[in-house]
Amino acid sequence: MTIKQISIFVQNKQGRLAEIIDILGKNNINICALSIADTTDFGILRVIVDEPDKAEQVLKEAGLAVTITSVIAVGIDDNPGGLAKPLHILSAKSVTIEYVYAFVSKSDHKAYVIIKVDDKDKAIEALIANNVPVMKHEELNRWL
Repeated sequence: MTIKQISIFVQNKQGRLAEIIDILGKNNINICALSIADTTDFGILRVIVDEPDKAEQVLKEAGLAVTITSVIAVGIDDNPGGLAKPLHILSAKSVTIEYVYAFVSKSDHKAYVIIKVDDKDKAIEALIANNVPVMKHEELNRWL
């Protein structure tokens, strides 16, 4: 019950991000969520796309450094404090969160949170046991 996330090494130079997004768009790959963390010289672009294997292929063919990582995606109510429940559940189970980013669904007014943790199996088990919906990549189109 994980989601495939594409991580792309991006040089910090004008227009580079646009070039990467163009590659995905020209290959009819839909971006559902993204996050970028940067330093002075480079950044790591993290994206959730509808076709991760195809995205990995076309980005590598373009000469980019790309990896696929398994992350957890949970659905929460899009209201103040909605994110607190899954975070408290993970904390109570001593699951370390490495990073988080989110997006809002147009279709069901839910927020979806992408969470990278140190122990995916433990995290998924705890979230499901506490009635927090954990999404599968196959359900991605339902989110849009």
